[in-house]
Amino acid sequence: MGNILEGIINKQINRRNFLKASAIGAAGLALPGCSSSTLTNTGVDATADGNEGQWITAACWHNCGGRCLNKALVVDGVVVRQKTDDTHEDSPDFPQQRGCARGRSHRKMVMGADRLKYPMKRKNWAPGGGNKELRGQDEWVRISWDEALDIMASELTRIKDAYGNRAIFAPVGGSDSLQAVPRLLSAFGGYTARWGSVSWGSWPTVYSKVTGQPHNGASDGNDRFRLRESKLIILWGANPAQSSQGLPAYNYLQAKKAGVKFIVIDPIYSESARVLADEWIPIRPATDTALILGMAYYIIKNNLLDQNFLDNCTIGFDADHLPEGADPKDNFKDYVLGTYDNTPKTPEWASEICGVPAVKIAEFAQEYATTKPAAIISGGAPARINNGEHLPHAMMTLAYMVGNVGIPGAGVSPNMHNSATNAGPALVKAGGNGLPKIVNPIDDSINSGEMYDAILNGKYIKQKGEIRDINIQMIWTWFSHNLNQRAGSSQGIDAYRKVEFVVAQNMFLTADAQYADLVLPVTSEWERLGGLLTGNREILIHYRQIVEPQYEAKSDLWIVKEIGKKLGIDPTKVCPVSEEQQIYNQLAGAEVIKEDGSGYEKLLTLTAEDIKVLGAEGEPQTGRITYQEFKEKGIYQVPRHKGDKLEFTSFEDFVADPANHKVNTPSGKFEIYCKSLADNIEKVGFTSKSPIPKYEPSVEGYEDGQKNGYPFQLITIHYFRRSHSTLDNVTWLREAFNQECRLNAQDAAELGIKTGDIVKVTSQHGSVIRPVYVTETITPGVVSLGEGAWIDMDEGNGVDKAGCTGILNGPIATGQGHTGYNSCNVKVEKYDKPLALDVNWPQRIIL
Repeated sequence: MGNILEGIINKQINRRNFLKASAIGAAGLALPGCSSSTLTNTGVDATADGNEGQWITAACWHNCGGRCLNKALVVDGVVVRQKTDDTHEDSPDFPQQRGCARGRSHRKMVMGADRLKYPMKRKNWAPGGGNKELRGQDEWVRISWDEALDIMASELTRIKDAYGNRAIFAPVGGSDSLQAVPRLLSAFGGYTARWGSVSWGSWPTVYSKVTGQPHNGASDGNDRFRLRESKLIILWGANPAQSSQGLPAYNYLQAKKAGVKFIVIDPIYSESARVLADEWIPIRPATDTALILGMAYYIIKNNLLDQNFLDNCTIGFDADHLPEGADPKDNFKDYVLGTYDNTPKTPEWASEICGVPAVKIAEFAQEYATTKPAAIISGGAPARINNGEHLPHAMMTLAYMVGNVGIPGAGVSPNMHNSATNAGPALVKAGGNGLPKIVNPIDDSINSGEMYDAILNGKYIKQKGEIRDINIQMIWTWFSHNLNQRAGSSQGIDAYRKVEFVVAQNMFLTADAQYADLVLPVTSEWERLGGLLTGNREILIHYRQIVEPQYEAKSDLWIVKEIGKKLGIDPTKVCPVSEEQQIYNQLAGAEVIKEDGSGYEKLLTLTAEDIKVLGAEGEPQTGRITYQEFKEKGIYQVPRHKGDKLEFTSFEDFVADPANHKVNTPSGKFEIYCKSLADNIEKVGFTSKSPIPKYEPSVEGYEDGQKNGYPFQLITIHYFRRSHSTLDNVTWLREAFNQECRLNAQDAAELGIKTGDIVKVTSQHGSVIRPVYVTETITPGVVSLGEGAWIDMDEGNGVDKAGCTGILNGPIATGQGHTGYNSCNVKVEKYDKPLALDVNWPQRIIL
């Protein structure tokens, strides 16, 4: 807090900035230098030595929950300070788009000493791999860009000639909106891709099949004004205060101030629960479906159903409302009552599985069924479980049973990240960049949960009944964290050491780069020409170049064009539209909703001079605001107020008139009995699912943990210090947010563990070591660890010192190809070797 107080003494600040500074201090964010981004002289753009600078809107481009406004004060080409949204007065109805600690630390990342500065190759690499077992441990040798590009062209050609294009694996990912690497490889003859649901778990296919509406997060639920009309909001495995920083928690707070009751269901008494919850219901991970079925039993037995809603808006609840040809026994009501399987899904039955007392399940069911409007808002976490398709299906069915869908303030939705609290179509949106699509000629695409096994064993499941041979000999990643973010990291390291060539384009020596043969340094969005970003549905951000490219870093697009030239590929085939023209296309095509909500109009007025300065071709146009205003502010935010024409509740038209506004399912209704979902999962080929929601224990769920020697359940949480894996190397954030393992006090006492001890967490797939934090705010039998830590293997002791959850999660391919990050059995033991705080670890500075 000391540096904040010094800033208060030495600077003239207003009351709002003082309160902001105080809040940051209280939250433990008083980091060295952070006061400069918070306690700014109002309206003064000058540094301490008197040199004037320019505030430029900077990209905050990572896949986090906020995507807020980020501005950098640039003096003589150097970023000396950052700030967030001050473009208008703040109010609940027209809130500022304020950034978090991660966004405010970007200059420590972009300008970091650990940036990859030059192209490098592994010392013991040679064509064909060289000493492949040294990947991750070898020395690095600086090379020129010419040599790096020659190696890329030579290895691509060699591998294609020897094994064919299928041998080139390019797991899509990263922030590059152009997807430059896939474009080049498609022009080169194709590549093997990766597929699978990650953040949303099992929600996407289930939601689209059951409701007939494509799942994109933003289209599900209510916007922030409609949430204030709720009487009850259930945050089910959702922690927006941590995983959706920016406005979501603030918007929920406005609903709470309007009188809405909040119930939080989560294994952790989260930051959101502390601020919002009237009640916290702790639960065992991967058992939420059992809780829902126990509630459903209570609702049926106590005649709390909305039968009119079920009859008119759904199929499959009971035997009288099944589609033609369905087995009469295969209906949800009889399953819940245990009519045919002799297992009634009573609250007592559910309690044994999920750990919630039966009396609480009954009370919860009574309250939800008799409260309208009530909204269930699920994070992605409960559905990030192995073979977890039943969970979203059951959650939606619970809402259908009591008719809590399609009325303002009601609904059931997987609404998280930047769409949390702001469902609905975009009110302002960018135009397209004008790049034509380029098709990958190769149809091989491997499930994320199977990709490392496919590399190691040469086979993968294309679909049910079709197992393909595959011989992957090259891995090419760009600005991605496959080894950190995908399950099965230990197996992934073996896979990276097996193939003949691994190349990584990145800003830092991430795990993917560490285990590569060739590393190509790339620019950040701060070093590129600029572009447009969206956060919630109400904003559009125009970021610009902040600094010149650092050292010898090049953009992804430059890299692939130059490689393409070496391969004899015309650069215009890879990217026929210049970067300048792409930005112009996005600006000129930007649209904003009309005030009456009747359609869209052009956002920007662009003059001939504007187009010339942008270095593009186009025609002048008239829009709502000038380009100069947009450029100066860096953001356009649609003005909102209660009762405007822009409020949103999903399925409102359908529920009001289901006969004339059918949803796009085979039945035209919500499908509690959903054969298309069951058929889809069957076709994918990993597991099967009943057409109705049932409880099936997850692979490595609670039941497995009771018998396999790994009695704790691991949950992997979004973490304050990084956006997934990005920013994990920033020392400010490491100092503020230590990567610690949370353990229940009762469990810790039985294990003889106390806060600050180093513990070893082991699953069937690997081990990590971390300091432990003992607390009452986590369910007994549960261990939590922040996802995204950069792997730092102690290969002698067989442990990852950084606490990467991918080491613990197994590469288990189930369901529709989603990843079960929160169904994982572990054991915990005290570790007998010391471990320094990772803020004190040497930075990964190479050359």
